[in-house]
Amino acid sequence: MERTNDSTLTEFVLVGLSAHPKLQTVFFILILWMYLMILLGNGVLISVIICDSHLHTPMYFFLCNLSFLDVCYTSSSVPLILASFLAVKKRVSFSGCMVQMFISFAMGATECMLLGIMALDRYVAICYPLRYPVIMSKGAYVAMTAVSWVTGLVDSVVQTALAMQLPFGANNVINHFVCEILTILKLACDDISINVISMTGSNLIVLVIPLLVISISYIFIVATILRIPSTEGKHKAFSTCSAHLTMVIIFYGTIFFMYAKPESKVSADSSSEDIIEALISLFYGVMTPMLNPLIYSLRNKDVKAAVKNILCRKHFSDGK
Repeated sequence: MERTNDSTLTEFVLVGLSAHPKLQTVFFILILWMYLMILLGNGVLISVIICDSHLHTPMYFFLCNLSFLDVCYTSSSVPLILASFLAVKKRVSFSGCMVQMFISFAMGATECMLLGIMALDRYVAICYPLRYPVIMSKGAYVAMTAVSWVTGLVDSVVQTALAMQLPFGANNVINHFVCEILTILKLACDDISINVISMTGSNLIVLVIPLLVISISYIFIVATILRIPSTEGKHKAFSTCSAHLTMVIIFYGTIFFMYAKPESKVSADSSSEDIIEALISLFYGVMTPMLNPLIYSLRNKDVKAAVKNILCRKHFSDGK
């Protein structure tokens, strides 16, 4: 079949909730509020970690990267989502769709890798506390973070490049709020076996392997915590992992639903199912980044103390 990306298909149409105008208004207000909370919460968390020298540790370095990832991810998709709520059908150019898809996929893949690395960090901190400063040196944790970023970016380059090679013909209606890769693949009018194989490999690298690392790390962590004699010691050890474990459950619980089963084709009359998947994807894309700073700040004494110190310094300087 002749490729038509350049000659015929110049734009995509995002359907979203165009069939439910009343819901669009409700979701517009809700998503806008959540997006502002994401920018505020993650922005404050990043600023606090950078400004407070007591938080210049591997765990908070990873957390700072995690917050930055969340800001980038939502900023690549939420403005498009909000715009789609304001229009009956939102049109987005082919190149603009591919750029948004690339950024979203890259940030999501990088976050998967980073969550796995954060589990390793907690494993070393609890199972080998005396050797922790040596094992998790600055060179080590910076390199681990760099590997996460490179893996996510390379994976996204591969998946986006393969998707751009597909012929779409005149089929350009996306039953989604954003340009999401699985929804784009459903529009292709040619065999997508290579894309399915590539997505399966991607799932293995950025989903399954990090999840195995997280699972094995927590098996050893739990075993170590159970050997601690005092109840207070057990509680203190587990509290250092509870925020990360909560984020893993929320993040992986939703993302596995979306990406663990790439399909080769879906019937044309499955729009209602597509909308349900889109709503779940919307939850993953907005709720998780909003909860991240709340979970880590509300359950973390160091972060709360750092925020108080910064506010006190600002109040003192303003009072002079």
